[in-house]
Amino acid sequence: YGIKYPVHVSGKRFEIDLLMYNTKLHCYVVIELKRGEFQPQHAGQLNFYLSAIDEALKLPEDGPTIGLLLCEEKDKIIAEYALRRVESPMGIAEYQLSKYLPENIYKVLPTTDEIEAELNELSKIKL
Repeated sequence: YGIKYPVHVSGKRFEIDLLMYNTKLHCYVVIELKRGEFQPQHAGQLNFYLSAIDEALKLPEDGPTIGLLLCEEKDKIIAEYALRRVESPMGIAEYQLSKYLPENIYKVLPTTDEIEAELNELSKIKL
């Protein structure tokens, strides 16, 4: 996943997969990437990160921090139950790698196997 954004809560370090600031909405966007199927605890983790960013970075003039959870698979009913009582703006989406890219793009982009190998290597490195 590359370099993650560190946040500290109660003296402990946590790492957000991606943190961005939307200049049109004037708000932070926390993005978490999950391999495999969506699990309800992922929503709790994302909600925790939204609270941490609100406390550490959000200014009074900023809009509500938005959370986006990207998973390889999701069950719509489980996702709905996991988010039903969450008050923060959060979304869960599936992602997939396209197998139908133009040939000239394939020459530039790494293969899925190369990406997965690099992610596995990065996961072994302690920041």
